Amino acid sequence: MSDPSLRFRSVTIDDLKTVIEIENQGFTPEEAATPEAFEIRIKAIPDTFLIAEDIETNRIVGFIDGPVVGKRYITDDLFDTVVPNPKTGGHQSVLGVAVRTDERKRGIGSALVKELIRVSLEAERDTITLTCRDILIDFYANIGFKNEGVSESTHGGYVWYNMIYELQTE
Repeated sequence: MSDPSLRFRSVTIDDLKTVIEIENQGFTPEEAATPEAFEIRIKAIPDTFLIAEDIETNRIVGFIDGPVVGKRYITDDLFDTVVPNPKTGGHQSVLGVAVRTDERKRGIGSALVKELIRVSLEAERDTITLTCRDILIDFYANIGFKNEGVSESTHGGYVWYNMIYELQTE
C-alpha cells in the first residue's frame, strides 16, 4: 500500500530550512509560501504538515501541508492565516505538495497525498480540498479527487481548479 522506502512524520521547526528549499524547487516565486508562512504552519498544524523521509538516507524528500477548514473549497486567505486544527471533522485542505527535484518520478507526491488521506480518515474529516493548475488535474484525479471546476483563487496570478476527495459518505 505505502512505499516501503519512505517514512512519514509530522514536521518540526528543525525542518524549516529544508522545507523552504523543497518549496522553492516545486513552486514559482509567485506561488511559493514564505518562510514566515511556513513558521506559522509548522507551529499551528504539525499534525497535517507531513514530511516524507527516505528510510535509507534519512533525507527529507518531500512534504504536504494544509490546515483543516470549515468550507468545501479553500480560499486565498489560507495561504497567510492558519489556526490549529480541530481534533475531528472539517475539510482537510492542501496548500502544498512538494518533492525534491532529484527525487521526482518515485511516486513520493502520490504517497504524501495518500498518507494525508489516511490521517484525514482517522480524524473523521469530510473531504480533502485543494486547488491545482490544469497540468495537475490528472495527477489528483488518478488518486481519486474530483474536479469541481474553476476556483475563485487568484493565488500567484494563475487559474486554479477545485479538487475534492470525498472521505465521508452519507
